[in-house]
Amino acid sequence: MKEKYIKKDKEYFVETKSGSISVNDIHKEILTIMDEIHRVCEKNDIKYCLIAGSALGMCNYGGFIPWDDDIDMAILRKDWLKFIEALKKDLSDEFYFQCFETDKKYNTIINPSMKIRKKGTYIEEVNTLLKNRCKSGDGIFVDVVIYDNICENKVIDQLGRTVTRVIMPFIVLLDNLHLNPVLLKKFNVWHANKYSRRYENSKLMSQPISVPWEKIGKEPIFLKEDILPFKKYDFEGRKFYSYNNIEKVMHEWYGPNCLKRWNGKYFEEPLPVEKRKPKHIKDINLHDDKPIKHNK
Repeated sequence: MKEKYIKKDKEYFVETKSGSISVNDIHKEILTIMDEIHRVCEKNDIKYCLIAGSALGMCNYGGFIPWDDDIDMAILRKDWLKFIEALKKDLSDEFYFQCFETDKKYNTIINPSMKIRKKGTYIEEVNTLLKNRCKSGDGIFVDVVIYDNICENKVIDQLGRTVTRVIMPFIVLLDNLHLNPVLLKKFNVWHANKYSRRYENSKLMSQPISVPWEKIGKEPIFLKEDILPFKKYDFEGRKFYSYNNIEKVMHEWYGPNCLKRWNGKYFEEPLPVEKRKPKHIKDINLHDDKPIKHNK
């Protein structure tokens, strides 16, 4: 992949309950988290991968998509427990992390596998199903998902995912009744782990089946040879890891028109103007870890 990107030339804003806030300011804070994750991973020889819109931003802008308001990354299943131990040992006191392995109140269905947050900040996500029950806080974050082995047989794969889809309503219901469905969460995590180990020789890889975000049959599943080994690319003046064949993965995930440059040719911005807006934030405070008080 050539180190040439389209320059960002427009500033975007998030409309929250507190008013407008520049997405560029949000990017700066999120980058402090990502810089720390990168430092911990490099120190402990753990490879990670920026995924989804963060990887698409790498391709099109050499950093964030200008209107994107988060970073998504992945850790391989085989490195997951090592990653948790590395964070316990080496993560700076400016940050903290939440995952089911360390806090049984953490939700394993709607949330990614982990959130790594920054102290002294606050964010309220657009989430109508579940709230963050972890008492450690609601700081701005980087989302971390596990990357798992995926069965090459589509029918068997969908059967494995159906288990999570069946228990999801019960987890949501109990959580909203303020009852922590620990056993269902444990089963969900165990099921995904067992599934991944069963198909460790598969040629396919994706986010875990324990997180049923995608439409049925539309899950972002890719060849391992396009995912691994992770490579470093430019991201906001830094070098962060992403997919081995990043352009091919983006092309398969988001469609043939997602890249501003493809096979040496340049295209116009692929997303319509009306869709270029942040979508994850309901309210945010970059300088305090408490919600902003609003006048009624």
